[in-house]
Amino acid sequence: MSFSGGTQGAARHAAAALLTLALWAFAQPTPALTGTPVVVGSKVFTESVILAEIVTQTLRRAGIPAEHRRELGGSRVLFDALRNGEIDAYTEYSGTLYQELLGPPAPGQTPEQQLAAEHLAVASHLGFSDNYVLGMRAALAARDHIQTLSDLQRFAHLRLAFSNEFMSRADGWAGLRRFYALPQQGVRGLDHELAYRALEAGDIDITDLYSTDPEIIRYGLTVLRDDRHFFPPYSALLMVRDSVSPAARRALARLDGTISTEAMARMNASVLLDHRTESEVAAQFLDRLLGPARAGPAASTRWSEFLTYTGEHLLLTGVALAAAVLIGLPLGILAARRPPVARVVLGAAGVIQTVPSLALLVFMIPLLGIGFAPAVVALFLYSLLPIIRNTCSGLLDIPRPLRESAIALGLTEWARLRLIDLPLATRSVLAGIKTAAVICVGTATLGALVGAGGYGQPILTGIRLNDIGLILEGAIPAALLALLVQWLFDALERLLLPHPRTG
Repeated sequence: MSFSGGTQGAARHAAAALLTLALWAFAQPTPALTGTPVVVGSKVFTESVILAEIVTQTLRRAGIPAEHRRELGGSRVLFDALRNGEIDAYTEYSGTLYQELLGPPAPGQTPEQQLAAEHLAVASHLGFSDNYVLGMRAALAARDHIQTLSDLQRFAHLRLAFSNEFMSRADGWAGLRRFYALPQQGVRGLDHELAYRALEAGDIDITDLYSTDPEIIRYGLTVLRDDRHFFPPYSALLMVRDSVSPAARRALARLDGTISTEAMARMNASVLLDHRTESEVAAQFLDRLLGPARAGPAASTRWSEFLTYTGEHLLLTGVALAAAVLIGLPLGILAARRPPVARVVLGAAGVIQTVPSLALLVFMIPLLGIGFAPAVVALFLYSLLPIIRNTCSGLLDIPRPLRESAIALGLTEWARLRLIDLPLATRSVLAGIKTAAVICVGTATLGALVGAGGYGQPILTGIRLNDIGLILEGAIPAALLALLVQWLFDALERLLLPHPRTG
């Protein structure tokens, strides 16, 4: 029996390199100041990310530690995170806040009292409005003489597709269709950023837009006038928890009324059309408003960001896989020993595996909030089936004569499991763990959708900005990591199950 020492050494070195990289990533200095930071959240669209950067940098310039948790989801996710104390501040819009999130006030109750009951407050009114509008290609609007939302009543054949959030809001498609008695059917939901490309390609005719979107000018779109005034005003507000310090509130109050609609549109254009980062655009705005910033900690480089993403991704997959092994192995053994248990355990794990990963992540948010916990739990659940199934199959595939010989030797059940069954089932067990590990590495990219970071963060940002380079910054390392994990398990299998020497 032999095994290549070079393969053993390579496997050990690769594992050590992964661990070292994760520890190094988390040890990198960040621009945050010492102390408990104010956590600022942002939604999954460019304007929200820019505003969160403005808020974060404003606090840091005032000597208050702050941290930006990027692209956490839609309005409901951010609002619930604010109420639950998972973030301390984010920007919202008045129409969304008062009609969609808070709901109608109790008799005699003011909006301020509604917010106070939730331990929330408005730190500043930023000064601009970003209203919902519907837009279409200018050539199509001119051909059919469509200028207002009422005009859509005459064109049932038009293909409509809206952002997923707009599809589900009370002030979105359902309310708009009833209010204007619109006849269009088969309306689909899609990502807001992808809708512009679908319009340009002629795949859809109309979608919802934000009035400060620079793509309206870029694609030469016609904005349809809300002639019967369905949409409420959407003034930009900075929301904070009442636990935010008075010093932080004073710093944020300096933003009150400082951003015009035109200025916000220009900042959006700088990111989306000129390909500048949200951090750079926010810093330039604050330089004009507050004066140049004093020298402080160096901003994160692309390399340090990559190390951070790597550390987050390794931590997510490592914790989830370790938990799946600790739970899945005993369940697989139990399933092999007790056929009724096998049907229940494998059936439950199989059902979990059929749930779409995005749906499972979203389902975890009300239970566990945002960030690391929901992502790890979702990855853990996805990893269970291959481990349980392969452990059970490996034990059941052991030849009957071998099992009977162990019983004849008088070995206890635990001794048979430890000395006979598990060693013989090792190949199948390792194959299940390897499959689970590869699933973890790939699915962990979705963790960015709930604020867990990892390689999904540049992918998510790249999709939003239509930046193929950013998408590849996350996709390529995730694919390479999956290949590396697979190679490590292959090496481990050769180490534990050496092939007989031939010749």
